[in-house]
Amino acid sequence: MWTQVSTAHEPVAVHVRDGAVVEPTLGSVISADGTTIGYRQFGTGPGLVLLHGSMSSGAHHAELARLLADSFSVYVPDRRGRGLSGPYGGRDPLAEELEDLSALLVATGTSNVWGLSSGAIIALHAARTTPAIAKLALFEPPLFPDRAHPAAILAQFDDEMARGRTGDAMVTAMRGAEMGPDWMRALPKPLLARLVGLGMSQEARKPAGPYPTMRELAATLHADFAIVARSSGRLDDLAIGADTLLMGGSRSPAFLKRTLADLGEALPAARRVELEGLDHAASWNSDVRGHPEFVAPEIRRFFSGVGPTLATMDRTIPTA
Repeated sequence: MWTQVSTAHEPVAVHVRDGAVVEPTLGSVISADGTTIGYRQFGTGPGLVLLHGSMSSGAHHAELARLLADSFSVYVPDRRGRGLSGPYGGRDPLAEELEDLSALLVATGTSNVWGLSSGAIIALHAARTTPAIAKLALFEPPLFPDRAHPAAILAQFDDEMARGRTGDAMVTAMRGAEMGPDWMRALPKPLLARLVGLGMSQEARKPAGPYPTMRELAATLHADFAIVARSSGRLDDLAIGADTLLMGGSRSPAFLKRTLADLGEALPAARRVELEGLDHAASWNSDVRGHPEFVAPEIRRFFSGVGPTLATMDRTIPTA
Protein backbone atom coordinates (compact mmCIF):
# COMPACT_ATOMS: atom_id res chain seq x y z
CA MET A 1 0.00 0.00 0.00
CA TRP A 2 1.47 3.35 -1.06
CA THR A 3 0.32 6.52 0.68
CA GLN A 4 1.46 10.05 -0.15
CA VAL A 5 1.41 12.26 2.91
CA SER A 6 1.40 16.03 3.07
CA THR A 7 4.13 17.33 5.37
CA ALA A 8 2.24 20.43 6.47
CA HIS A 9 0.21 18.94 9.28
CA GLU A 10 0.72 20.35 12.76
CA PRO A 11 4.32 19.44 13.64
CA VAL A 12 4.89 17.47 16.81
CA ALA A 13 6.48 19.12 19.83
CA VAL A 14 9.97 18.43 21.10
CA HIS A 15 10.01 16.40 24.32
CA VAL A 16 10.48 18.72 27.28
CA ARG A 17 10.51 18.30 31.06
CA ASP A 18 9.97 21.23 33.43
CA GLY A 19 10.23 23.61 30.48
CA ALA A 20 13.65 22.34 29.36
CA VAL A 21 14.53 20.20 26.34
CA VAL A 22 15.37 16.69 27.50
CA GLU A 23 19.04 15.87 26.96
CA PRO A 24 20.10 12.33 26.12
CA THR A 25 21.72 9.79 28.36
CA LEU A 26 24.94 8.40 26.88
CA GLY A 27 25.53 4.66 26.84
CA SER A 28 27.55 2.05 25.02
CA VAL A 29 27.62 -1.63 24.15
CA ILE A 30 30.51 -3.89 23.20
CA SER A 31 30.22 -5.50 19.78
CA ALA A 32 31.31 -9.07 19.01
CA ASP A 33 34.85 -8.03 18.06
CA GLY A 34 35.30 -5.90 21.19
CA THR A 35 34.57 -2.54 19.55
CA THR A 36 32.67 0.02 21.63
CA ILE A 37 29.46 1.27 20.03
CA GLY A 38 28.22 4.42 21.72
CA TYR A 39 24.66 5.67 21.64
CA ARG A 40 22.38 8.42 22.90
CA GLN A 41 19.17 7.47 24.67
CA PHE A 42 16.14 9.75 24.73
CA GLY A 43 12.85 9.26 26.55
CA THR A 44 11.14 6.22 28.02
CA GLY A 45 8.84 3.59 26.62
CA PRO A 46 9.15 0.78 24.08
CA GLY A 47 12.60 0.67 22.53
CA LEU A 48 13.24 2.19 19.09
CA VAL A 49 16.64 2.31 17.34
CA LEU A 50 17.35 5.10 14.82
CA LEU A 51 20.22 4.08 12.54
CA HIS A 52 21.78 6.92 10.55
CA GLY A 53 23.19 6.79 7.02
CA SER A 54 26.33 8.04 5.28
CA MET A 55 28.01 11.43 5.81
CA SER A 56 26.35 11.74 9.20
CA SER A 57 26.34 10.45 12.77
CA GLY A 58 23.78 9.83 15.46
CA ALA A 59 24.02 13.53 16.34
CA HIS A 60 22.21 14.33 13.07
CA HIS A 61 19.07 12.68 14.47
CA ALA A 62 18.94 14.30 17.92
CA GLU A 63 15.87 16.38 17.02
CA LEU A 64 14.04 13.39 15.57
CA ALA A 65 14.80 11.41 18.72
CA ARG A 66 13.51 14.21 20.95
CA LEU A 67 10.31 14.37 18.93
CA LEU A 68 9.73 10.67 19.64
CA ALA A 69 10.95 10.66 23.24
CA ASP A 70 7.50 11.05 24.80
CA SER A 71 6.49 7.66 23.38
CA PHE A 72 9.67 5.58 23.10
CA SER A 73 13.05 4.87 24.59
CA VAL A 74 14.91 6.07 21.52
CA TYR A 75 18.43 4.71 21.00
CA VAL A 76 20.56 6.63 18.51
CA PRO A 77 23.94 4.94 17.97
CA ASP A 78 26.95 6.38 16.23
CA ARG A 79 27.95 3.85 13.63
CA ARG A 80 31.62 2.88 13.46
CA GLY A 81 34.19 5.55 12.75
CA ARG A 82 32.03 8.32 14.13
CA GLY A 83 31.65 10.16 17.40
CA LEU A 84 30.98 7.84 20.32
CA SER A 85 31.96 4.61 18.56
CA GLY A 86 35.18 2.81 17.72
CA PRO A 87 36.66 2.27 14.24
CA TYR A 88 35.98 -0.35 11.60
CA GLY A 89 38.07 -3.45 12.21
CA GLY A 90 39.19 -4.21 8.67
CA ARG A 91 36.73 -7.08 8.14
CA ASP A 92 33.58 -7.04 6.04
CA PRO A 93 31.92 -3.70 6.99
CA LEU A 94 28.42 -5.14 6.69
CA ALA A 95 29.24 -8.04 9.00
CA GLU A 96 30.70 -5.63 11.55
CA GLU A 97 27.68 -3.33 11.38
CA LEU A 98 25.28 -6.24 11.81
CA GLU A 99 27.17 -7.36 14.89
CA ASP A 100 27.03 -3.80 16.24
CA LEU A 101 23.27 -3.52 15.75
CA SER A 102 22.72 -6.97 17.23
CA ALA A 103 24.68 -6.01 20.34
CA LEU A 104 22.53 -2.90 20.79
CA LEU A 105 19.27 -4.78 20.27
CA VAL A 106 20.25 -7.46 22.79
CA ALA A 107 21.47 -4.97 25.39
CA THR A 108 18.36 -2.78 25.17
CA GLY A 109 15.73 -5.42 24.45
CA THR A 110 14.60 -3.39 21.47
CA SER A 111 12.57 -4.90 18.61
CA ASN A 112 11.83 -1.73 16.59
CA VAL A 113 14.37 -0.39 14.08
CA TRP A 114 14.26 2.61 11.75
CA GLY A 115 17.13 3.16 9.30
CA LEU A 116 18.12 5.86 6.83
CA SER A 117 20.09 5.27 3.62
CA SER A 118 22.98 2.85 4.26
CA GLY A 119 21.61 2.51 7.79
CA ALA A 120 18.39 1.25 6.21
CA ILE A 121 20.37 -1.38 4.27
CA ILE A 122 21.97 -2.59 7.50
CA ALA A 123 18.56 -2.72 9.17
CA LEU A 124 17.14 -4.63 6.20
CA HIS A 125 19.90 -7.26 6.44
CA ALA A 126 19.40 -7.48 10.20
CA ALA A 127 15.68 -8.13 9.77
CA ARG A 128 16.49 -10.98 7.39
CA THR A 129 18.81 -12.68 9.86
CA THR A 130 17.31 -12.08 13.30
CA PRO A 131 13.77 -12.60 14.58
CA ALA A 132 14.45 -9.96 17.24
CA ILE A 133 13.21 -7.21 14.91
CA ALA A 134 9.42 -7.08 14.99
CA LYS A 135 8.93 -3.78 13.18
CA LEU A 136 11.21 -2.27 10.54
CA ALA A 137 11.05 1.13 8.85
CA LEU A 138 13.38 1.89 5.92
CA PHE A 139 13.97 5.42 4.65
CA GLU A 140 15.36 5.29 1.09
CA PRO A 141 17.97 2.50 1.16
CA PRO A 142 20.30 3.25 -1.83
CA LEU A 143 20.16 -0.10 -3.60
CA PHE A 144 20.97 -0.40 -7.30
CA PRO A 145 19.63 -2.92 -9.88
CA ASP A 146 23.09 -4.51 -10.13
CA ARG A 147 26.33 -4.38 -8.19
CA ALA A 148 28.52 -3.09 -11.03
CA HIS A 149 27.66 0.60 -10.60
CA PRO A 150 28.28 0.95 -6.84
CA ALA A 151 31.35 -1.33 -7.14
CA ALA A 152 32.81 1.03 -9.76
CA ILE A 153 32.13 4.04 -7.54
CA LEU A 154 33.80 2.28 -4.62
CA ALA A 155 36.88 1.41 -6.68
CA GLN A 156 37.30 5.00 -7.90
CA PHE A 157 36.68 6.39 -4.43
CA ASP A 158 39.27 4.08 -2.87
CA ASP A 159 41.84 4.96 -5.53
CA GLU A 160 41.41 8.70 -4.99
CA MET A 161 41.54 8.37 -1.21
CA ALA A 162 44.71 6.25 -1.47
CA ARG A 163 46.32 9.03 -3.53
CA GLY A 164 45.38 11.63 -0.93
CA ARG A 165 42.80 13.26 -3.20
CA THR A 166 40.05 13.49 -0.61
CA GLY A 167 38.17 16.26 -2.43
CA ASP A 168 38.03 14.22 -5.65
CA ALA A 169 36.93 11.15 -3.69
CA MET A 170 34.15 13.12 -2.03
CA VAL A 171 32.93 14.33 -5.41
CA THR A 172 32.99 10.76 -6.74
CA ALA A 173 30.83 9.68 -3.80
CA MET A 174 28.53 12.70 -4.12
CA ARG A 175 27.87 12.11 -7.79
CA GLY A 176 27.60 8.35 -7.46
CA ALA A 177 24.98 8.59 -4.74
CA GLU A 178 23.35 11.70 -6.28
CA MET A 179 23.96 13.63 -3.07
CA GLY A 180 23.67 17.41 -2.97
CA PRO A 181 21.75 19.76 -5.26
CA ASP A 182 21.72 19.17 -9.02
CA TRP A 183 23.50 22.44 -9.81
CA MET A 184 26.40 21.50 -7.57
CA ARG A 185 26.84 18.03 -9.02
CA ALA A 186 26.78 19.57 -12.51
CA LEU A 187 29.94 21.60 -11.86
CA PRO A 188 33.21 20.36 -13.43
CA LYS A 189 34.80 17.83 -11.12
CA PRO A 190 38.08 19.78 -10.57
CA LEU A 191 36.10 22.87 -9.55
CA LEU A 192 33.76 20.95 -7.28
CA ALA A 193 36.68 19.07 -5.69
CA ARG A 194 38.39 22.39 -5.00
CA LEU A 195 35.22 23.76 -3.38
CA VAL A 196 34.95 20.64 -1.22
CA GLY A 197 38.60 21.04 -0.21
CA LEU A 198 38.05 24.67 0.74
CA GLY A 199 35.03 23.66 2.77
CA MET A 200 37.04 21.07 4.67
CA SER A 201 39.82 23.60 5.33
CA GLN A 202 37.35 26.16 6.67
CA GLU A 203 35.67 23.51 8.80
CA ALA A 204 39.04 22.51 10.31
CA ARG A 205 39.59 26.07 11.56
CA LYS A 206 36.28 26.20 13.43
CA PRO A 207 35.72 24.98 17.00
CA ALA A 208 34.48 21.43 17.23
CA GLY A 209 30.70 21.17 16.95
CA PRO A 210 28.19 18.37 17.50
CA TYR A 211 28.84 16.74 14.12
CA PRO A 212 31.86 14.92 12.71
CA THR A 213 33.77 16.95 10.11
CA MET A 214 33.56 16.23 6.39
CA ARG A 215 37.13 14.92 6.47
CA GLU A 216 36.28 12.54 9.31
CA LEU A 217 33.16 11.35 7.52
CA ALA A 218 35.01 10.91 4.21
CA ALA A 219 36.95 8.07 5.81
CA THR A 220 33.68 6.21 6.52
CA LEU A 221 32.41 6.32 2.95
CA HIS A 222 34.41 3.25 1.95
CA ALA A 223 32.30 1.17 4.34
CA ASP A 224 29.05 2.76 3.17
CA PHE A 225 29.75 2.08 -0.52
CA ALA A 226 31.00 -1.43 0.27
CA ILE A 227 27.68 -2.12 2.01
CA VAL A 228 25.72 -0.68 -0.91
CA ALA A 229 27.73 -2.63 -3.50
CA ARG A 230 27.37 -5.93 -1.66
CA SER A 231 23.64 -5.43 -1.10
CA SER A 232 22.61 -4.25 -4.58
CA GLY A 233 21.24 -6.60 -7.20
CA ARG A 234 18.31 -8.98 -6.93
CA LEU A 235 15.63 -8.08 -4.42
CA ASP A 236 13.19 -10.85 -5.24
CA ASP A 237 14.67 -13.27 -2.70
CA LEU A 238 13.91 -11.13 0.35
CA ALA A 239 12.23 -12.94 3.23
CA ILE A 240 11.43 -10.70 6.18
CA GLY A 241 9.16 -11.57 9.06
CA ALA A 242 9.08 -8.04 10.46
CA ASP A 243 6.20 -5.68 9.81
CA THR A 244 7.76 -3.21 7.34
CA LEU A 245 7.30 0.44 6.39
CA LEU A 246 9.03 1.94 3.33
CA MET A 247 9.55 5.70 3.59
CA GLY A 248 10.80 8.35 1.17
CA GLY A 249 10.51 11.96 0.09
CA SER A 250 8.92 13.31 -3.07
CA ARG A 251 12.01 15.44 -3.76
CA SER A 252 14.52 12.61 -3.47
CA PRO A 253 16.54 11.29 -6.44
CA ALA A 254 14.69 9.08 -8.90
CA PHE A 255 16.87 6.03 -8.24
CA LEU A 256 15.86 6.03 -4.57
CA LYS A 257 12.19 6.11 -5.56
CA ARG A 258 12.83 3.18 -7.92
CA THR A 259 14.44 1.25 -5.09
CA LEU A 260 11.39 1.78 -2.87
CA ALA A 261 9.13 0.65 -5.70
CA ASP A 262 11.25 -2.48 -6.21
CA LEU A 263 11.24 -3.20 -2.49
CA GLY A 264 7.47 -2.75 -2.48
CA GLU A 265 7.19 -5.50 -5.10
CA ALA A 266 9.61 -7.75 -3.21
CA LEU A 267 7.77 -7.12 0.08
CA PRO A 268 4.09 -6.98 -0.93
CA ALA A 269 2.90 -6.75 2.67
CA ALA A 270 5.00 -3.66 3.34
CA ARG A 271 3.41 -0.25 3.62
CA ARG A 272 4.90 2.68 1.73
CA VAL A 273 4.70 6.38 2.59
CA GLU A 274 6.01 9.23 0.46
CA LEU A 275 6.48 12.52 2.32
CA GLU A 276 5.48 15.33 0.05
CA GLY A 277 8.03 18.13 -0.39
CA LEU A 278 10.85 16.37 1.49
CA ASP A 279 14.12 14.78 0.40
CA HIS A 280 16.75 12.27 1.51
CA ALA A 281 17.88 14.47 4.42
CA ALA A 282 14.36 14.98 5.78
CA SER A 283 15.04 13.20 9.08
CA TRP A 284 18.18 15.23 9.93
CA ASN A 285 18.22 18.10 12.41
CA SER A 286 16.81 21.40 11.19
CA ASP A 287 20.22 23.11 11.24
CA VAL A 288 21.46 20.65 8.59
CA ARG A 289 18.49 21.05 6.22
CA GLY A 290 16.24 18.47 7.85
CA HIS A 291 12.54 18.54 8.71
CA PRO A 292 12.28 15.93 11.46
CA GLU A 293 9.03 17.40 12.74
CA PHE A 294 7.34 16.01 9.63
CA VAL A 295 9.07 12.63 9.68
CA ALA A 296 8.37 11.85 13.34
CA PRO A 297 4.56 11.49 13.00
CA GLU A 298 4.92 8.72 10.41
CA ILE A 299 7.46 6.88 12.56
CA ARG A 300 5.20 7.25 15.61
CA ARG A 301 2.15 6.06 13.70
CA PHE A 302 3.91 2.97 12.38
CA PHE A 303 5.64 1.87 15.57
CA SER A 304 2.87 2.71 18.02
CA GLY A 305 -0.27 3.43 16.02
CA VAL A 306 -0.53 6.83 17.73
CA GLY A 307 -0.70 10.08 15.78
CA PRO A 308 -2.85 12.24 13.53
CA THR A 309 -4.81 10.52 10.82
CA LEU A 310 -4.45 11.50 7.18
CA ALA A 311 -7.91 13.04 7.28
CA THR A 312 -6.87 15.59 9.92
CA MET A 313 -3.77 16.84 8.09
CA ASP A 314 -3.46 20.22 6.42
CA ARG A 315 -2.78 19.56 2.75
CA THR A 316 -0.49 22.57 2.14
CA ILE A 317 3.09 21.79 1.01
CA PRO A 318 5.85 23.48 3.05
CA THR A 319 8.09 25.93 1.22
CA ALA A 320 11.39 25.08 3.01
